[in-house]
Order: sequence, then structure tokens, then C-alpha cells
Amino acid sequence: MDAEFDFDLSLDQWEMLRALRLPPHQRRANIRPGLERLITLGLATWMAESPVITATGRKVLIRGSAKLMDLRA
Repeated sequence: MDAEFDFDLSLDQWEMLRALRLPPHQRRANIRPGLERLITLGLATWMAESPVITATGRKVLIRGSAKLMDLRA
């Protein structure tokens, strides 16, 4: 896996990243806890008073992670 997009995220953080793909009014999960780590990693940012996924966050989400694949197995 490309180290550029391989992040050591918890399952909850993966779920948060997935939730950020949706418009704020469609999000069911509370994404506040742990959001700062995603922002620090450059996977999310604030836009118009709402957190959004970044281009890097989308690439990471699409590529997945070896750890995430192991958790699903």
C-alpha cells in the first residue's frame, strides 16, 4: 500500500471519515469526537462552520487501509 495514503485510523475514525462525505443535514452520526485528529492529519477541514472531507481524505477513504481490511476480515 502507498505509504502516502496509509493512515493508522481507528474504526470509529474511518466511520467519521465516511460520514463526512454526506452533507451536514444528512449525517446521522456525531462526528465531533475525534474530528481534531482527522483535521490534524489533513483528512478533514472546516468549511462554512461545518466539517468536510478533504481531497486527501477522499483518497484515503477510497484506498482504504491495511488495518481496516484486517478489521473487516
